[in-house]
Amino acid sequence: MSTDCIDERALSKLRWRCRRGLLENDLFIEKFFASHESCVTQSQAHGLTQLMDLADNDLLDLLLRRTEPKDDLDTPEVREVLQAMRH
Repeated sequence: MSTDCIDERALSKLRWRCRRGLLENDLFIEKFFASHESCVTQSQAHGLTQLMDLADNDLLDLLLRRTEPKDDLDTPEVREVLQAMRH
């Protein structure tokens, strides 16, 4: 997995992309950014982007461990980001 940090512009775009309609999702996402604000890696950015393609309720189910990633979503990048968001 990549350990290269994304630049400030990419981070700003990613934060904007991660805005959600459900407050609960936003709380998990903000917690992630607060913990990783010094360096969001390329790998983490890719995992977050994949998660942001989900509907709000599907994302919340993953964050609350009601479901686990399946098929194309079951990648190391997604699992890394989910683990960080869940803690």
